[in-house]
Amino acid sequence: MSETVYGPVTDWATDFDHGSPAYAANQHKIWDDLKSSGCPIAHTDRYGGTWLPLTHEMVHEIAYDTDHFSSEGPVVGQLKPSEVPDRIGAPIGPVPPISSDPPFHAEARRLLLPAFAPKMIDPWREEVVAICNELIDNMGTADHIDAALQYSQHIPVMVIARMLGLPVEDGDKFRGWVNLVLSGIGEERTEARMAQFEEFNAYLAFHVNDHIENPRDDLISFLLNAEIFGEKLSLEHTVGTVILLLIAGIDTTWSGIGSSLWHLAGNSVDRRRLVENPDMIPAAVEEFLRAYAPVTMARVVKEDMEFHGVEMKKEDWVLLPFPAANRDDNQFADAHIVQIDREANRHAAFGLGIHRCLGSNLARLEMNVAIEVFLKRFPDFSLDSSEVVTWSTGQVRGPRALPFVINARA
Repeated sequence: MSETVYGPVTDWATDFDHGSPAYAANQHKIWDDLKSSGCPIAHTDRYGGTWLPLTHEMVHEIAYDTDHFSSEGPVVGQLKPSEVPDRIGAPIGPVPPISSDPPFHAEARRLLLPAFAPKMIDPWREEVVAICNELIDNMGTADHIDAALQYSQHIPVMVIARMLGLPVEDGDKFRGWVNLVLSGIGEERTEARMAQFEEFNAYLAFHVNDHIENPRDDLISFLLNAEIFGEKLSLEHTVGTVILLLIAGIDTTWSGIGSSLWHLAGNSVDRRRLVENPDMIPAAVEEFLRAYAPVTMARVVKEDMEFHGVEMKKEDWVLLPFPAANRDDNQFADAHIVQIDREANRHAAFGLGIHRCLGSNLARLEMNVAIEVFLKRFPDFSLDSSEVVTWSTGQVRGPRALPFVINARA
């Protein structure tokens, strides 16, 4: 079993901790400092051994190399996949298809594609608009708000709950489980923490079984009717995919919305441009996705190997920091400058390779609507200097606390 390494980071090149608050708050500077010092790939003994490639070339290469890197552990943890009790290993993994390897992956992904096609997602626009306006209405006339806690963190929760067929009123539970899975990677596996995981799994198993007895028109029933290799999905496959859709559909999108609003609160010129030219919002969203991409995925080294001059060991973790790849000057002109009208913008915010995010249409819709409605209702807002912006830790980065001062309402 892997030994947990505690203590402050001593050297980001040889002892980094992507689960630390310091990394979350300063990751762009950390990456820049590492690359400028001649370290394009960092390493740490934490989490049993983890690598952090920082160039677009390396991230791209690993993402497309399914022969040497497995996806069965998409989130780094204190235990390697082989050490997890009762694990569902490769090629399926615990949360298919993102944890699946070829050839199983292709079929597991293909069965989900129809549910996230544009023709299925576009009709949700009116619902998302209504959700955003309702959240702003609930803020009342307060001049000081938390745009994360009162706005961005609710939008994807309410949307994905309705899509899956889960109770919207359980949103607080969902947010708690998201933090449990993604932000607590450095915490010990205490009985209380394990009990939370058991509660999460039991909750989803209950609702999946309820859908078996009472079919309806939602994503859980869609999964229960789906087939792979000519057979119905196993209960483990169904629950694992629901976990994926719930976790991936919530934290990544609320982080994207929150980071976008954080940028606009601190950049009045960009904010005014979008207020005066709302038709620019789609291009701005793509630039926010590039500059503030929320997601870092992980792979597991299949066998001992050499990679760009470093010796990787079997079962080492390898992080895929898509945000760092998006800030590579060899891939994007003026990569460190946020240009909301950037034209050439083939960013990697939704991943690279076979695991590119299948929910990108939904994420884009939610981000566009959330920003559009917020700017329409609050044409002038700024960061509240009396409060502190805090960022989530782990593999999804976004504001957890986002204090704003509302300077004008429409």
